[in-house]
Amino acid sequence: MSESIKGKPYIKEAKFWATIPGKPGYVQCNLCSRRCVIAPGKFGVCGVRRNIEGKLYTYVYGLLMAANLDPIEKKPLSHFYPGSAVFSISTPGCNFYCQFCQNWEISQSRLESGLYGEYYPPEEVVREAKRLRADGISYTYNEPTIFYEYMYDVSRLARKEGLFNTIVTNGYMTPEALDEFYPYLDAATVDFKASGDPEFYRKYMGVPDPEPIKQTLVELKKKGVHIEITDLLVPNVGDNEEKFRQLVAWILENLGDEVPLHILRFYPHYKMIDYPPTDVSTLEDMASIAKEAGLKYVYIGNVWGHPLENTYCPKCGTKVIERKGFFITKWNLTEDNRCPVCGTKINIKGTYRKRYWDSFFY
Repeated sequence: MSESIKGKPYIKEAKFWATIPGKPGYVQCNLCSRRCVIAPGKFGVCGVRRNIEGKLYTYVYGLLMAANLDPIEKKPLSHFYPGSAVFSISTPGCNFYCQFCQNWEISQSRLESGLYGEYYPPEEVVREAKRLRADGISYTYNEPTIFYEYMYDVSRLARKEGLFNTIVTNGYMTPEALDEFYPYLDAATVDFKASGDPEFYRKYMGVPDPEPIKQTLVELKKKGVHIEITDLLVPNVGDNEEKFRQLVAWILENLGDEVPLHILRFYPHYKMIDYPPTDVSTLEDMASIAKEAGLKYVYIGNVWGHPLENTYCPKCGTKVIERKGFFITKWNLTEDNRCPVCGTKINIKGTYRKRYWDSFFY
């Protein structure tokens, strides 16, 4: 092992890489769909996986930059153990370069000020989650794929301790990595930007092709992982109605009509502070399109107090879950998650877990 990485517990040999025949010292990372070819001494696009003497290492194993107790609705996950609390963790780094990132201090820190954080072994994360009486652990804030080794070890310990695992992801994990991880994964929020417009991904996110996101969603569905989808609409450059219709049609054809879709309002941030917030009317128009196309559960996010924060029975229209922001203000489902008026089964996985923060609204 190189002298420069000895004694640093957050630097560990990575998973999912291979040497390259005919290119001595080079390696290929097979963790995310970029599949970076990395020269000796260099990092991959994510900025956290480095080729040292012909081996690939992660530089962020347990190097936490954020750790918070969140309502699960913040992810957003509205149909998975509603009202539960998740211990949310993140290391620095990301494999996307979103110019509008709301968490750029975390995801882009490797570009702005280098890698930094505080080391916490997996056991300590699970211990803290239990101390806080969390129901599960969420890997979030940046792209959790880039700290895969750490996420994998934490998730296995969490499962043993009765905690569920969720990720908020851009969907760029490779099939081979997902095959190893999914037995410990309970739910995933998969994020689209600009309805998956390839041109937008290239220009504003530094991503060559969004197609792997759809492949990941199909695999998650096959493997029985609970899925919810977000779509961030950016005014003028990422709110095309035809692209949105295409995404909705794809969801219906490949994932079904019960997958929750969260249409998110953009707010100016990072390198796109000169753009306005998305008009609420635009979000409402898109929500109407999605519902008319056949999606049963359509939400508007980042608009506190909007009626489409609530869950409605897809058959009779009864308001069955009322929310304000990330908090449940009224629960109106039967014990087996059916509409109390018409008996329709609502696509909710798990039971309502009322937390102390909900009591502020009752």
